[in-house]
Amino acid sequence: MAEPGLEHELRSHLYGSPMPLNLLIVEDNADIARLVAFHARALGCDADIVGDGQQATQMFKQRDYDLIVLDLMLPGLDGLDVCRWVRAQSHYVPILMLTSKSSEIDRVLGLEVGADDYLTKPFSIPELKARIKAQFRRSAALRAPSGDGATRIRCGELLIEIDKHRVSVDARDIALTAREFDLLVYFARHPGRVYSRLELLERVWGYQHEGYEHTVNSHINRLRAKIERNPNDPQYILTVWGVGYRFCERIP
Repeated sequence: MAEPGLEHELRSHLYGSPMPLNLLIVEDNADIARLVAFHARALGCDADIVGDGQQATQMFKQRDYDLIVLDLMLPGLDGLDVCRWVRAQSHYVPILMLTSKSSEIDRVLGLEVGADDYLTKPFSIPELKARIKAQFRRSAALRAPSGDGATRIRCGELLIEIDKHRVSVDARDIALTAREFDLLVYFARHPGRVYSRLELLERVWGYQHEGYEHTVNSHINRLRAKIERNPNDPQYILTVWGVGYRFCERIP
């Protein structure tokens, strides 16, 4: 049974109407797959289960999904390969990666190839549900138009196409991780506004994050390395010493 009111809340939050929220669970451990499906359905979602990466790509072609819960270790086509394949498609879908590996390099690799978040096994049910809901709310925030109704934001040579989850600088496509994209969109929607690191953690990460303020610094440094002509003299993401960061209001 769905949590009272949550099914309508999530669907309305995403679409403005009670449309289905569809999950694809890619997990070769049947017990874990059934557990994830049970609690996803308790949130008011439909859930399909497949046990390998090849099946996952076939299901993705057949149905529109709102979230993929993807195991890293899969027979045949592994989770990283599936993640790369999904990110090469035109339709953007959030990916929550499940992994039994706890080393930082495995987590970073999953995020760098396009996963939106990760959850290390064994995980708690409240955390699983919180991560799923956080991805839906993140999707809703990205779908929401900016104040002028635009889904494209341009500043100088920087172009952000929010609906396509695409960023380019001087007509050159820039590959961003999901969190880097979220951070850039949030900045670009509020040009000139100064945000502290703690504010950005709360508003962009969206839930109680395990990292600290240096997480924001590292993401901004990576963003600058990708979008700025000279990361040491940035034009787009500016430092306000002693306070935080702001996005430029215009490029001279």
